[in-house]
Amino acid sequence: MTNNKPARLLSLDALRGFDMFWIMGGEILFRALAKATDWKWADWWSNQMHHVKWDGFHAYDLVFPLFMFMSGVAIPYALLGKLEKGAPKSTIYRKVIKRAIILFVFGLIYNGFFKFEFGTLRMASVLGQIGFAYLVASIIVINTKNFKSRLIWLVGILAGYAALQLWVPVPGHGAGVLTPEGCINGYIDRMLLPGRLHGGIFDPEGILCIVSASAITLMGSLAGQVLRTNRFKEMSKVGILGATGVAVLVTGSILSIWYPLIKAAWTTSFNLVAGGLSLILLTIFYLIVDVWKYQKWTFFFRVIGLNSITIYMAMRLVNFKHTSDFVLNGLAGMTGEFQSFVLFAGLIMIEWLFLYFLYKRNIFLKV
Repeated sequence: MTNNKPARLLSLDALRGFDMFWIMGGEILFRALAKATDWKWADWWSNQMHHVKWDGFHAYDLVFPLFMFMSGVAIPYALLGKLEKGAPKSTIYRKVIKRAIILFVFGLIYNGFFKFEFGTLRMASVLGQIGFAYLVASIIVINTKNFKSRLIWLVGILAGYAALQLWVPVPGHGAGVLTPEGCINGYIDRMLLPGRLHGGIFDPEGILCIVSASAITLMGSLAGQVLRTNRFKEMSKVGILGATGVAVLVTGSILSIWYPLIKAAWTTSFNLVAGGLSLILLTIFYLIVDVWKYQKWTFFFRVIGLNSITIYMAMRLVNFKHTSDFVLNGLAGMTGEFQSFVLFAGLIMIEWLFLYFLYKRNIFLKV
């Protein structure tokens, strides 16, 4: 599956921005809306804007795996074209290794590296997991010749990871005990990860979670390969990706009857459900934006998606909420029950205007 002149997927930029919108404050905005109104749909969606405590699935649990899936979609566009043009593998290896290291360092900074409290510094991070999972998926793509070989790798990772979680005994707990204390993820993190673990006795971005997350990144790369090819017409791609997404989602849902959906442990069932939903969302955005060419509405999201890592780091380094409070506190105070809603809407717009400033000056953080 090749394409000599792959066009940029505007749908991917838009979907990435849509995903980041919820991290930028979209989830808090809808919680504030639910508190200010008696709207049942807002209350339902507000409940979806929380991670489940351990097992189960809420909409907010899709945000991170969707981003990892999309990083995989970009792999065929970023790497296969270089291979087809004769670039040496060593050059591509350096590129993906550099990316992983940079994201790992950004993750350490995000976790508080400059406090210099290394004994309690959390080594695992969202950005680190994105970088290392992308590295694993990229190495597989670089060293396999076709779609079928990459699919076999994907199935192997998912099956092997499930076998590890379900059949390898953890000292003091046994095999298949999928609790924070008993899962093999936490056991390995407690043994090998220095510093603080995010969950105390486990880390949702820990060592084994990176292995599992590489599967959803690889799943994204397979979707990207379908989108990049000239072998299928656009509507055929929509059908293939949409049908596959539904099949993967159903498979994960059925599997979850015996093998719980646990984001913090990145169970294979969770990977399948998250991957299926990611495929469906990608299909919808691709159909609307790149096939039907309804694109103007995506500008708000594309501005975010083109600088997604930038805003993620900026939210840690810049107090956008303080600016929103300073500018809008008086106006918000006049809106009664909607005061919090107005302030959080202002927060999102200030973050967006920051990204728009970068967009207009063609400044993008490319990692």
